[in-house]
Amino acid sequence: MANILDRVNNPQDLKQLSIKELKELAAEIRNLIIDTVSKTGGHLGSNLGTVELTIALHYCLSMPDDVILFDVGHQAYTHKILTGRRQRFGSLRQGGGISGFPDISECPEYDFFTVGHSSTSISWALGLACARDMAAQQSRKIVAVIGDASLAGGMAFEALNHAGHLNKNLIVVLNDNEMSISRPVGAMSRYLNRIVTSPAYNRIRRDVEKLFKHVPWFGFRALRAAKRLEIGLKNLLVPGMLFEELGFRYFGPVTGDDIPAMTELFKNVMTLDEPVLIHLLTKKGCGYEHAEKQPSKFHSAAKFEICSGEMACASGRTFTQVFGDALCAAAAGDPKVVAITAAMLDGTGLQQFAEQYPGRLFDTGIAEEHAVGFAAGLARGGFRPVAAIYSTFLQRGFDQVIHDICLQNLPVVFALDRAGLVPDDGPTHNGTYDIAYLRMIPNLVLMAPWGKQELEQMVGLALKLKAPSAIRYPKDCVPEMPAQSARPPVELGKAALVRRGQDAVIFAYGTLVTQALQAADLLAGEDIYLEVIDARFAKPLDTAMLREKSSKFKAVFTVEDGAVHGGFGSAVNEFIVNQCAGTPLLKNFGVPDIFLKHNKRDALLEQCGLSATKLAEAIKRLLQTHIFK
Repeated sequence: MANILDRVNNPQDLKQLSIKELKELAAEIRNLIIDTVSKTGGHLGSNLGTVELTIALHYCLSMPDDVILFDVGHQAYTHKILTGRRQRFGSLRQGGGISGFPDISECPEYDFFTVGHSSTSISWALGLACARDMAAQQSRKIVAVIGDASLAGGMAFEALNHAGHLNKNLIVVLNDNEMSISRPVGAMSRYLNRIVTSPAYNRIRRDVEKLFKHVPWFGFRALRAAKRLEIGLKNLLVPGMLFEELGFRYFGPVTGDDIPAMTELFKNVMTLDEPVLIHLLTKKGCGYEHAEKQPSKFHSAAKFEICSGEMACASGRTFTQVFGDALCAAAAGDPKVVAITAAMLDGTGLQQFAEQYPGRLFDTGIAEEHAVGFAAGLARGGFRPVAAIYSTFLQRGFDQVIHDICLQNLPVVFALDRAGLVPDDGPTHNGTYDIAYLRMIPNLVLMAPWGKQELEQMVGLALKLKAPSAIRYPKDCVPEMPAQSARPPVELGKAALVRRGQDAVIFAYGTLVTQALQAADLLAGEDIYLEVIDARFAKPLDTAMLREKSSKFKAVFTVEDGAVHGGFGSAVNEFIVNQCAGTPLLKNFGVPDIFLKHNKRDALLEQCGLSATKLAEAIKRLLQTHIFK
């Protein structure tokens, strides 16, 4: 028997299906998602919770003339499957395959934006609605799908406030799968929603308003009384008056796996010409028992075995785990140490801290700006806050880092997880800009460990500083350290010699010390001897070491797992050119000035010329061209 999914190659094909067939289609898509993510890894729980919701939206809208904007985009797998990418779905998050997020370069017809950060969709929707109206394209429907966690972001509230003020025709679908803002009140709630969304009711409502407005004295008072009655009924029977006060018509809550109810609601609401918010209740991991029971674990899942739910484990300890252990050890000896996360408790390694010190762990939700400002208040109150935030997400709190932390010179520690090239998630998640955007800020100390001992020591050092600091480390396992790598303990602004050489020197920042050492091994086989320095700090630089090596060697190289423009290498160049007597050959290796597509970390390093082989080839070529002539 042929699958219904085989008959669906684009959203128009959905129109030919019955409601019963739509339910069967949902089951087939759910099975496809589970099977695929078990092999590729990916965001499982959120996608399983939005299968029916996405089908209902595509069924009711006229795609691609209409627009769906998925906030964050980690719940858009069903959208991809329905918009012509089913045959490629097996390549999800693989090099050269489809992205795990909406991607404008992958499918501009249906993916209006490339997205991977939260709280953006309502702003985009409002902008599109204004553009539509100015271009006289009023028939276009614009829908923003946003989760309850993303709605807590400040940008989303700013957009809601502006949208209500402008009174533009747009639809916001609140996918409530965690926070449970409210629950269905029962049959009366469903009945009232059917009434207030029906075209007949809203047509009569508009006609009565016009009639009352033309009746002197009495009309205005009668209209005001009617509106008060409607508001009173909604307050009693329907939650969501916050949105009504912001200028949105609120409908819901509706169960998010009820395709008949959703299609009826969507069709009725699309006849309205005003801002609308539809509240849907969904369940993370819906339809897959392991994901339902462990939503956090299956939020961003590694490869897993479908029957047991067991996931593939990392081959060693990760930097995230080492950081979590180091912070717990520091907190045991200092009651002033507190931790902050912006809705990434597990991802930043703070679960153990939360269990051991529950009163000293603060989860701000997806609100990085607030998290940084909140850290400032804790520091000013005499505590030692450690804000563990992904590098790419700290970008959202950039102004607060400058104004709230560094201008005040407060001793806040930023633990920048997922710094550098991040496997599988693509340009929205690569943490390649933190070195450049942080090193220009006064008072801020920047450091990056090569391995386990350095990370542990850096956490201890940062908590002793009387200034703000940031420690960056990748989503990766800590490397095995060479036997000869015993070096002095971490000291503020001091680099460490890792390997002696006579032909050139390379300053490596962070975990790319490993690639620099491997490149030195390869070059030694060709009688080129490269000295390797573990820089440890991008700010303050080890100026004494830089002066010594720039006078000793005719070629100075730098390598970093971050943007080459404005990064660690740029800092080295600035110092040598401006502060040192002679200028050796300078060459910086880092991430080029492009947005990199998703791939495995090793493949991304190779693509950027940062693998040991690529580094050795480039250094040999430069030395032969400029030094060994």
